[in-house]
Amino acid sequence: MRAPSIDGSRSAAGPDPPLDSTPVTAFGDRVDAFLDATFALDPLFATRVGNHAHDSSWPELSAAGRERRLAFAADWSAAFAAFGDDELSADERIDRDVLLGELASQTFGDSELREDAWSPMWWVYVIGEGLFGLLAREFAPLADRLTSISARAEGIPALLAAARDVLVGIDGRPVDRLHAEKALEQWPGLISIVDDAIEAGEAAAGAGDDAVAAVLARLRAARRTAGDALAAFEAHVRDDLLPQSVGEGRLGPDLLAARMAHTMRDPAMTPERIRERAEREFGAVRAEMIRIAREIAPRWLGWDPGTMPVEDVAVVRAVLDAIAVEHPEPTELIAFCRAELDRIEAFCRDRDLVGLADEPLEISWTPVFLRASGGAMLNSPGPLDRGEKTMFLITPIEDDASPEQVESHLREDNDRMLRLLTIHEAVPGHYLQGVYANRSSSIVRTIFWSGVYAEGWAVYVTQVMMDEGYGSDDPALLLTHWKFYLRSIVNALIDVGIHADGMSEGEAVALMVDGGFQEEAAARAKYDRARLTSTQLSTYFVGSLAFWDLEDEVRRREAIAAGSPEAIPAPRVVGGYGETPGFNYRRHLEACLVHGAPPMPLLRRLVLA
Repeated sequence: MRAPSIDGSRSAAGPDPPLDSTPVTAFGDRVDAFLDATFALDPLFATRVGNHAHDSSWPELSAAGRERRLAFAADWSAAFAAFGDDELSADERIDRDVLLGELASQTFGDSELREDAWSPMWWVYVIGEGLFGLLAREFAPLADRLTSISARAEGIPALLAAARDVLVGIDGRPVDRLHAEKALEQWPGLISIVDDAIEAGEAAAGAGDDAVAAVLARLRAARRTAGDALAAFEAHVRDDLLPQSVGEGRLGPDLLAARMAHTMRDPAMTPERIRERAEREFGAVRAEMIRIAREIAPRWLGWDPGTMPVEDVAVVRAVLDAIAVEHPEPTELIAFCRAELDRIEAFCRDRDLVGLADEPLEISWTPVFLRASGGAMLNSPGPLDRGEKTMFLITPIEDDASPEQVESHLREDNDRMLRLLTIHEAVPGHYLQGVYANRSSSIVRTIFWSGVYAEGWAVYVTQVMMDEGYGSDDPALLLTHWKFYLRSIVNALIDVGIHADGMSEGEAVALMVDGGFQEEAAARAKYDRARLTSTQLSTYFVGSLAFWDLEDEVRRREAIAAGSPEAIPAPRVVGGYGETPGFNYRRHLEACLVHGAPPMPLLRRLVLA
């Protein structure tokens, strides 16, 4: 397998294909058998990673299916734990540890967390994922994908019958009211995926695709079957579950700590430790923002330095408010990000910062069923889907938003914030990281990727871009960057605060607006997201810290090897090192990228080996 291109340009020959299996060893044979069994057990996971042998099926999500999953995880955990270190190569030891962590996390989800029993939103995500990937990804002819959509649509009544039996709450955790309310908001978006499939099929059939035309009658009938079942279940949630539901999405301190351990895969990163580090970083970043804001306020606001307000927060807010006036219109968000992507890639080539990629990247609107999380996200192809496009999804402003709400959203995602968002989601953030991960020699680390790695990388590499001079002629971009990074810090604080400390909506919004200088509409949407996605909001901050800790150690080693151990400056804030003898960013960034996306403690083992 070829290494990633090293000339800084996109390879005309295209990407290296991902591996379909691990090397032929006893451990590799067990991994291949495990993956085959996993794909059969969880068809949605199989579709997601690019194995399409089960695209017509749903996983068994009944109580009996849960028992089978628990037994499956126990059996395979024992099988992989039986491999001793002396039987495995260094790479295989990492893969074994990844698999054991993944199986433990799955067991936790099925035995303790049990979102299937108390979160109607969990079922929205299951159904949406089962349909959307088949339509959006062009891994097979449209007729084949529409056939799979038809089969899954036909299976929705049985799936929802299981949901009726399972979605009844568990001891100490009844069906959650927030999750029920949000599910009802998103529910119409599920059948719209099938409607979009019919529309795509009719267009293809009209253009002469006879294979698609032959599928349409079945697809339309499946739409009626699925539509009736979805409508009946929507009524069940609205009329039966919602009136009896309680709660607002909070896990509580014990369940949060347990879930955090499985999310972070780092025993040092407890909720208490995350809060402690976030609070310290919060103060440092705000101090840097105050310094920059006071420096540029005269130009942006026409203020005389001698008569500038004494209150630091007032200065920062006023400058950010002035910067936020420069934003695209709601319909221009996608075009703006496309143009910015071209500028970012040109900068990376000019600085030889990291090797780029030529896998297709599409920037488009977020599908309806995913809009509850808000903001922007990246939807990457599975590692077994060769050459498929990555989708950079931007959530549009709701049609019924008031003019004040529209302006608030646009001010939050202003020109400079969108520039940073494009770095974070696309290059050299999530998109580029996903491309490198799919080239990894370890199918295990590619398929079972760490969200902490992925989100941490995107935050970390945005700071690297600033350190390397991107936007160096625009101090307003740097101030906005620190606001963007401050958002990741505040994300962690509200994640822990809401789920462990009982933080109220007023307290969370105040922290985001007054502490993080965010717009109120975005802050209230983030409050909902935090309650719907426990631990996920902490991954940005925790992952970025792990990448900086790793860079600290690499710089220290390089400086010592170069005979200059004194040449590692203590950064004023995260990042900002300057030159370190022997250290090269391209070499370091690609060393972090080529190992797939393992949990951060395992990446540290790989890079420092």
